[in-house]
Amino acid sequence: MDAAPARLFARPEGGGRAILVQLDSGVVDSDEAFVELAALAETAGAVVVDKLVNRRTAPDPRYFIGKGKVDELTTRIYETGANLVLVNHGLSPVQERNLEQALGARVLDRTGLILDIFALRAHSHEGKLQVELAQLRHIASRLVRGWSHLERQKGGIGLRGPGETQLELDRRLLGQRIKQLEKRLAKVRRQREQGRQARRKREFVTVSVVGYTNTGKSTLFNRLTVSHVYTADLLFATLDTTLRRIELPGSEQAIIADTVGFIRELPHQLIAAFRSTLEEVVQADLLLHVIDIADPLREQRRWEVERVLADLGAGDIPALLVFNKVDLSGGSARLERDGTGQTAAVWVSAQTGEGMELLRAAIAERIGRARVHGRVRLSPAEGRLRARLYALGEVRCEHISEQGVCELEVDLPQREWARLRRQEGFSVELWPSDH
Repeated sequence: MDAAPARLFARPEGGGRAILVQLDSGVVDSDEAFVELAALAETAGAVVVDKLVNRRTAPDPRYFIGKGKVDELTTRIYETGANLVLVNHGLSPVQERNLEQALGARVLDRTGLILDIFALRAHSHEGKLQVELAQLRHIASRLVRGWSHLERQKGGIGLRGPGETQLELDRRLLGQRIKQLEKRLAKVRRQREQGRQARRKREFVTVSVVGYTNTGKSTLFNRLTVSHVYTADLLFATLDTTLRRIELPGSEQAIIADTVGFIRELPHQLIAAFRSTLEEVVQADLLLHVIDIADPLREQRRWEVERVLADLGAGDIPALLVFNKVDLSGGSARLERDGTGQTAAVWVSAQTGEGMELLRAAIAERIGRARVHGRVRLSPAEGRLRARLYALGEVRCEHISEQGVCELEVDLPQREWARLRRQEGFSVELWPSDH
């Protein structure tokens, strides 16, 4: 008799008073994790009324947190009037459903919360398509929860059939919608590629602004381009990629792109759905990696961004570190060079404008002066690449072996080398000329 109400449980609508839940296994600092989760909750429009830590070595298969913590959480929900539980981890569909049934409140895991924020922030047609695709892929694995009122119809005399039939119908409708969205995004992707080809023909260098969410990327973008992209002290304030032309010292020009911010454990559904947008990063000639110098977790955030860039295939694109918010750290604008004399990092304040001229000069230097010099070995099948190198006028000398292997000594701008590697899709290594 006690089980019947759970099966007939109807999922609550909405939910604005939230309790945060963190599983502490000793891997992540729970206090730091709560700070970021609270920021996500605030961005989504929730009011945090309490938080709960469950210290255990491994998640509970049924509820993710222990049964004792479920009882404690039920009491806290009653005492605080909360109607939303935010779990700072990924939950399986079964765990999410079991928690909702046990608590009588809406439960969202980290992925669901970030998807909800993206749905709130997406404004362009492409952004809305991307978010909807990510949401549908996430919901597809959780359909059984939405139809929990039909579970009693799966068996018994006179009760067979309708429940599972409705589920299969819903899965089919979801699958059809996902295919439609994928086709639309493929069309958008082709249009983006046409735009990139047009910029290449006009020999525009592309610079992409990347970084952890809420490091001031859009504020920096507005300073550099005199634009008015939306900014706010919220996570994921900007989702839609914006392209602008930027004037640099020495009459240099470039196209700069403001892209979506990264975050720890960025849901793979979002990375997949936003791939056409993130290709502005993959196809860039230079990355401006913006880091909040006032953030005590800046090194960890930097590592998270570099990991996502590597996953996207952008790990080998030249990057200029931009340490932002020097006005909050008590520092001053300055420029740092590496052992070869190349600009490696710039300290600025996008909010006050301090250091912007240093940054412009550093960008111009990186896209205009950085060159690669070495030897390339090409097989007879890579004649197209050999022809392109000659067309660029970057070949100093050539030697062809008896086996037909061609060895070229080249000297060309680093951005041209990176562009050739991406456009031709080759994995040829470059050796020092004295190798």
